[in-house]
Amino acid sequence: MSASPPRVAVIGSTASGKSSVAMAVAAERDDTDIVSVDSMQVYRHMSIGTAKPTIEEQQSVRHHLVDIVEPSEEFTVAIFQHHLQQTLSSIAMSSRCGLLVGGTGLYHRAAIDGLELAGSWPEIRQRLEAEADVEGTRSLHRRLVELDPIAARRMEPTNNRRVVRALEVIEGSGELFSSFGGGLDEYPESEVHQIGLRWPRGVLATRIEQRVHRMMADGFLHEVEQVLTLEPSRTARQALGYRELIDHLEERCSLDEAIDATVTRTRQFAVKQERWFRRDPRIEWIDIESDPVVEVAPAITKYLP
Repeated sequence: MSASPPRVAVIGSTASGKSSVAMAVAAERDDTDIVSVDSMQVYRHMSIGTAKPTIEEQQSVRHHLVDIVEPSEEFTVAIFQHHLQQTLSSIAMSSRCGLLVGGTGLYHRAAIDGLELAGSWPEIRQRLEAEADVEGTRSLHRRLVELDPIAARRMEPTNNRRVVRALEVIEGSGELFSSFGGGLDEYPESEVHQIGLRWPRGVLATRIEQRVHRMMADGFLHEVEQVLTLEPSRTARQALGYRELIDHLEERCSLDEAIDATVTRTRQFAVKQERWFRRDPRIEWIDIESDPVVEVAPAITKYLP
């Protein structure tokens, strides 16, 4: 963490309304910046599918860690931590407040608690990614079970990025992947107040479907076509909806099938987000009934100076 940490983090599943809440709070103040804690909003040219703040919103309220790398670049939590420290230092020097907003669980832990992160071994990673393409991610996960069963239990056997990363660290460092992370199962006291938005699961599922169809109407398919010409990295391709629409553009499925798959995967991802955040006893959960801004904004404002 920075010497001057943010006061509040707004947390929630995708489509929960956390960005709207943060915008409403920051727009009412003249000293508050929004710091994105989202592993996909960092990518330029990927705006519709990542629900990035609009140009008008970014002109109204200063946003950080949005549009900082090209889709062709890999992006990791270690890179995020580096950018975050620079951002928080800059905000502190300006005597402003930083409001953390996003749904990427590991990035939130890195922002709030700090994590001891392993190094990077690109050549090993590239070889493992090639092996995953041939053998399948489950095969690599079985290898991980033998090498580091604790790490293997913490991730889905089909989560290509995490499985490859774990094996990369084990091979590159000679240490267990589970030995890094500074204690993901520990939740120390923090100066940051975490406010979580929670919807009934059925309502959130409907909101997700509506969002996906709204994105399609806003030109999501065209955006993915443009991103595909930029040779997106493996991490960029994992963004919700992009992978599915790329499958359609490369004639592996119909457009309707791609849209349905996007809705399904986004709902599954929302469940995983909720499961991740639910483990953190420090989060103050607010159960939303109808209007996130009206119901959550006061809880945020009371923690800001």
